[in-house]
Amino acid sequence: MTEATTTLTRAANGMVERFNGRISEVARQTRFASAAQLEQTLSAYLKTYNHAIPQRALGHQTPLQALKKWRADKPALFNKRVYEQAGFDTQSGGAMSLNPWRPAPRQRIPATR
Repeated sequence: MTEATTTLTRAANGMVERFNGRISEVARQTRFASAAQLEQTLSAYLKTYNHAIPQRALGHQTPLQALKKWRADKPALFNKRVYEQAGFDTQSGGAMSLNPWRPAPRQRIPATR
């Protein structure tokens, strides 16, 4: 019997919550001189997390190792090519956020007289 969980809860997204908690901890403990330095630090941590930190939920494999095993076991799931990969949320020149869970910022519409 499978147990249903509600999406976007700590139970359903334990790894995501743990990752977000660790990122928050890094951000709280570090004073960044610029946004570029913050982005560089987050990118380095993301790489370390995905390539070097085994996860109990993945059978004590790193996320990359688990993904490679999944691909070897079920190659049909990997036929599609990814053309645009989301990066960090950015807003430049009025660009919309790349995070699908965060709504795009509202644009002000000038009042007409």
